[in-house]
Amino acid sequence: MITKEQLKAEIDRVPDSYVDMVYQIVKVFEYPPTQPQFQRDSQEEWRAFVKDTYGCLADDPIERWPQGSYENREALA
Repeated sequence: MITKEQLKAEIDRVPDSYVDMVYQIVKVFEYPPTQPQFQRDSQEEWRAFVKDTYGCLADDPIERWPQGSYENREALA
């Protein structure tokens, strides 16, 4: 495992033109990652929602109508 001292030594070798980029990368790790939208508690809610809405269009299914005919145009050069 790398130590903070080793990391700092590597950062010292980064060219000045990349210092802003390295700073932005380090700032990403300042805050803990956010929780996923559907946590374990809400997974049951999500499953219940899917169960309740599954097949809601069974009485009115989606149909794909014929595409029709298109006019013939000149070929692109």
